[in-house]
Amino acid sequence: MDTPKWVTDSVFYQIFPDRFARSPRVPKAGLKLEAWDSPPTLHGFKGGDLYGVIEHLDYLQDLGINALYFTPVFASASNHRYHTYDYYRVDPLLGGNQALRELLDAAHVRGIRVILDGVFNHASRGFWQFHHTLENGGASPYVDWFHFDADRLAGRKQWGAYPSPEERLAIRRDGSIQAIGYQGWWNLPALPKFNTATPAVRDFIFDVAEHWIKFGIDGWRLDVPGEIDDDSFWQEFRRRVRSANADCYVVGEIWHDARRWLQGDQFDASMNYPVTAACIGFFAGNHLDLEQTSRTAGFEGEVRPLDAGAFADRIDWCLGLYSPQVTRVQLNPLDSHDTPRFLTCARGDLASLRLALTFLLTYPGAPCIFYGDEIGLAGGQDPDCRQPFAWSADAWNHELHGLTRNLIHVRHSRQGLRWGDFRRLCSRDGVYAFRRSLTGEVTVTVLNASEDIREVELEVPIRPDAAPKILSGLAEVRPGPMLSLRIPARSGVVLGLDSASAAD
Repeated sequence: MDTPKWVTDSVFYQIFPDRFARSPRVPKAGLKLEAWDSPPTLHGFKGGDLYGVIEHLDYLQDLGINALYFTPVFASASNHRYHTYDYYRVDPLLGGNQALRELLDAAHVRGIRVILDGVFNHASRGFWQFHHTLENGGASPYVDWFHFDADRLAGRKQWGAYPSPEERLAIRRDGSIQAIGYQGWWNLPALPKFNTATPAVRDFIFDVAEHWIKFGIDGWRLDVPGEIDDDSFWQEFRRRVRSANADCYVVGEIWHDARRWLQGDQFDASMNYPVTAACIGFFAGNHLDLEQTSRTAGFEGEVRPLDAGAFADRIDWCLGLYSPQVTRVQLNPLDSHDTPRFLTCARGDLASLRLALTFLLTYPGAPCIFYGDEIGLAGGQDPDCRQPFAWSADAWNHELHGLTRNLIHVRHSRQGLRWGDFRRLCSRDGVYAFRRSLTGEVTVTVLNASEDIREVELEVPIRPDAAPKILSGLAEVRPGPMLSLRIPARSGVVLGLDSASAAD
């Protein structure tokens, strides 16, 4: 497997551009924007932009972030920008192409990589080739770019691109091609699905992907790539972007077992939602809000209460799916723009999030922090999970921010947490512990998700003349030939051992 090494050393930060930060460099006069601190809505715009991100790179660097993942930035008529109408143009509300140019330059100077969301399964009603066909029917040169109904192309029926209530009922009953004249992704009228069997469509998408890699982005996060059910398409995609930059990262939004795409010829990694689901099920404990998680389509019943043993088995299953090279570059989120916030899944219980962050930042793969999680941002289903970032420090949970920052810096300081092997040490009575080790450097993470103090002895020999160092969290380490500790309820600890403290 040829996966980019820089990803293993990265901590990602996911940014939803409309909600992260506004800059005066993008003129706002005359624009109807929602108040920054008001609840987000499905269709409203807050006015965040890429210059706002540039102006807060110092904040991200201080946190320890060295890779950014942006949800879509290309021209679109939606606040989330998954409805692309111009793939070669950064949305003017975000600052246009020049803002991306400056962002890439400023991030790269700081050693921060940048990947963008590639929405290649579907476009929007404003996409030129789609609009052209609606105007001209079967006479359009672009008639093969999407999936159209023959009667509409021939003018025998009217298009339903903006369906009436009756047409919406027909979509649910008959599907979008029959009801409104074209195939929408999940039958959504706003998202006409590309016909990727058409050579011109394939060449267009490959050219877009190459263009932005050459522009300077460091990789692509691919939106719903499983909907393009064609291995040869993704094999050619990989060949083209790797020809433009041999070190670029290709990660697919696959919510389940992704082995089909992770054989070395398509993607480097997937978004590791099976680990996300396991973390919610275990660390939230009695605080788990199944009503929130059950409404997240991608989880599809995967989130359920887990005890320590079931959690450990699930993590072992996740680790066993892929080669070590793939596991080290898996993108590991606790939540995202497509899920409720972790804190909300745990009914606001901060201990649940602290436990999950401690796990995430010491586990194999590339951790991905959803913007605002580090300050205690909450939110349920879309649009609530896409709250604007609170830039007034008075609104922050400073303890949570400090823990996140410390854990990230611990990860950066210990190569074994990024490149080392993984071994389960304990999974009982609400306690899960594991060991990461590399060339004499040993790190042990102990997580007590129970409601009681636990006494734990682990199979980690200790030299009598050197005590383990607590790198994060709280615990009482007991003397003895093996690593023994007393850990408070609902808390985690990260312990550092090296050749001076770990017995041979």
